[in-house]
Amino acid sequence: MSFFRGFQYAFSGWIHCVKNERNMRFHTVAGLYVLIFARFFHFSRGEYILLLLTILAVLALEGVNTAVEELCDKVSPQKDEHIRHAKDTAAGAVLIAACFAVVIGVILFWDSTGWLNVWHFYTTHPLHLAALLVLTVLSVLFVFAIPHKAEDREPFRQGKGKWRRNRKNDRRNR
Repeated sequence: MSFFRGFQYAFSGWIHCVKNERNMRFHTVAGLYVLIFARFFHFSRGEYILLLLTILAVLALEGVNTAVEELCDKVSPQKDEHIRHAKDTAAGAVLIAACFAVVIGVILFWDSTGWLNVWHFYTTHPLHLAALLVLTVLSVLFVFAIPHKAEDREPFRQGKGKWRRNRKNDRRNR
């Protein structure tokens, strides 16, 4: 495998995760907003590094969680206590990282001067405010309007005299 082919596979995996996991889309959007607002707070280089590491830790663990869940679903589609524990542990790791990210965010963004900078910027630049509002609507659609799993995007099928979605339980092992 060539060096660059490995990057192609990694990028493909991240795209798969974004397409199929609502939580990955949520964490990606949250990280984007954190970076948008961070510019108003005049963080030091070390604070930016901490912020980036925190965002990337959550995204990386969400990717690992997705990999664990998909592998578990492939290996054991029936209910299994060990599979449930593996999936719950991977999800717990994401939860710990996300809670840590919130704590870091509160500590770094606690400065009221930074929020005044945000307020002043968007009240004096209405086009930027409009762009932020459009971005917010698009972000909500991106996170919530895309079906949660690939199985949810299957075409409608007919059943019991009416049209209904063909949904599979994405947490079969629970």
